[in-house]
Amino acid sequence: MILIDNTCISDDIEDQLFVCNLDKCKGACCVEGDSGAPLEEDELAIMDEIYPIVEPYLTEAAKAVIAKEGTYTTDFEGDYVTPVIDNRECVYAVYNEKGMLKCAIEDAYNDGKISFKKPISCHLYPIRITKYDQYHALNYDRWDICSPACDFGKELGVPVYKFLKEPLIRAYGPGWYTQLEDEIDERQEARRQEKK
Repeated sequence: MILIDNTCISDDIEDQLFVCNLDKCKGACCVEGDSGAPLEEDELAIMDEIYPIVEPYLTEAAKAVIAKEGTYTTDFEGDYVTPVIDNRECVYAVYNEKGMLKCAIEDAYNDGKISFKKPISCHLYPIRITKYDQYHALNYDRWDICSPACDFGKELGVPVYKFLKEPLIRAYGPGWYTQLEDEIDERQEARRQEKK
């Protein structure tokens, strides 16, 4: 476990190897699960604000669900999430010509139409953050649909924290990320010394 400021970071984030492999999984995390993508409270107004720009990217089924439920909803635990279509894919997920799910919000961002890339929970996956009064717990979420990403991460030798550098900086800032890298470097050097 690594402690930085008010964050408690699981060792798995250093140790597990992971690189998304959309050619293999086809974006299954946008479909599988028991509810939509988790949303932060400060993202709710953003979802409403960007919707008119994102709407042209969406399917008719997605637009119908959003017309009924809104740009966000709550799950069975009362947490804010993106709506889903028929208890399946996120309303903001769209299939491309290869049958791969992509994020319509991210498509609009990549087209330069909005400055919000996507919900931070999606950007940070497979890290899941649990927020407590005094600290945030950052844990690695194991899910069998991500086994191609684990295999790809092993092939490339990329640990979770390096794969998720951009969203971790987005969530906690560059200074925090530098501290994380320094802490991991120190831990790895200590392990090397122990083996000598």
